[in-house]
Amino acid sequence: MVDLAMTETWRDICPSDHLIDNVGICALVQERQIAIFRLSDGTLYAIDNHDPFSDAAVLSRGVVGDLKQQPVVASPIYKHHFNLQTGRCLEDDTVTLTTYPVRIDNGVVQVLVHE
Repeated sequence: MVDLAMTETWRDICPSDHLIDNVGICALVQERQIAIFRLSDGTLYAIDNHDPFSDAAVLSRGVVGDLKQQPVVASPIYKHHFNLQTGRCLEDDTVTLTTYPVRIDNGVVQVLVHE
């Protein structure tokens, strides 16, 4: 039996030309703040915008980089690094953020969410 109460939907966020390489944006999707990043190689990532260490919604304003061969964003408050692929915190592996599939379709950035 299929649970029809839980479906996946691609949600439009913004035109892709609104993204700036290595600079995050924040989108409110179904009352969730999602931080979206496009790296200089064109790879897209989407993670929770909420920093669990500072309890602030700031990760979209973090510094994007590469640490230990992993694409990361550093929180602008306490500088914890979160792997953009997995959401895992590099300084505390017991903390993992939710990640979201993200794509560009017909020039529009979209995030896949469960409804």
